[in-house]
Amino acid sequence: MRNRCLTFVLVLLSASLFAQPVVPKIDSGRINGAKYRILFPANWKGKLIMYAHGYEFMGTKPAQSENPEFVGRMKPFLDRGFAVAASDYQYQGLALAQGVDDTEALRTYFVNKYGKPDSLFMVGHSMGGGVTLATLENFGASYNAGLPLCPLSSRPYLQCRKEFDMYATFNGLFPGVVTSLTDLFNTSTPSQGQNPRNMVARAKEIRKAIVGTDSLLAVAFAKRFDLKLDDLPFSLFFNENVLRDLARKAGGNPFDNTNTVYSGFPDDLVVNRKAERLAATVSPDDIFGKYDRTGAISKPVLLMHTIYDQLIPPTYGVVNFENMVHQKGADRFFTVLYTNGQGHCNFTPQQTGKAFDALRTWAKTGVKPKAGFVD
Repeated sequence: MRNRCLTFVLVLLSASLFAQPVVPKIDSGRINGAKYRILFPANWKGKLIMYAHGYEFMGTKPAQSENPEFVGRMKPFLDRGFAVAASDYQYQGLALAQGVDDTEALRTYFVNKYGKPDSLFMVGHSMGGGVTLATLENFGASYNAGLPLCPLSSRPYLQCRKEFDMYATFNGLFPGVVTSLTDLFNTSTPSQGQNPRNMVARAKEIRKAIVGTDSLLAVAFAKRFDLKLDDLPFSLFFNENVLRDLARKAGGNPFDNTNTVYSGFPDDLVVNRKAERLAATVSPDDIFGKYDRTGAISKPVLLMHTIYDQLIPPTYGVVNFENMVHQKGADRFFTVLYTNGQGHCNFTPQQTGKAFDALRTWAKTGVKPKAGFVD
């Protein structure tokens, strides 16, 4: 249990115990208030990666541009002679649309200062994978191709609605264990997000409470949301901070489950009678409308996912985006690779390198790589 806890924290918060690798040149500063960092390898010859980072809890430190792990995670691209440019975005939390705008501002800055890249690829993890897809949908003319990794590939509303529904049904079956939705979306009181440093201890408390209440139901509930039991407490912790962040940014509740009929549980009647119900108080378009997912891609997109993901299940996000791509008649621009990774964005550097090499070849030759497994 403890090993799983530590792995989850490391993946989500990007904490690192290792020294930052050295790159010969770094350009850093601010654009419209957003910090940025551009890494240049020794053998740079005009090739560029625009990189988008994933979700960060409000107040998380260090920021992307200061994270000692960042350069190491960019190694698969730096080793191939690509410069990497990344924005912190103007704010943390849900920043998908802001990430698109700040990435585009950084790309413009790069072109004005260093010239147009010989080749340009968009890459991002998690929410940054959503930024990658939205960038390809809206600014694809500037890019050769995109590599979204374990991305928020579904419509942002649907992804966050899944987290809302998890809380609504969990609070019905296991009342008093986590914060109610009513309290999470009460904007009349200051939002007190949970400290990420308390994640392990709080997850242990949640697990003890739900297993002590009904261990079989806890297992079934986790399975309903494509989770292993040990990951359910962490997802609840993560989702609480996400929902608090949404409430603050939206100025209310953008979700409405008063008409929702839940299914897939051991006793659906009990779940529906007990689920916490809230009406929306603000329009979801206010926070999710800008750069909403469309599937309208016109450049190669190679999406890579782990076979198990406790935050963005592949059967949920990948299928939704694939359907949108198909509706736009853009299947020739989309392919999916998967790994045996057991966790959110749990890729090896070698797997990332293989996926990127396949994408580069596709962009150069026009021959779409075969979808499937990456070892």
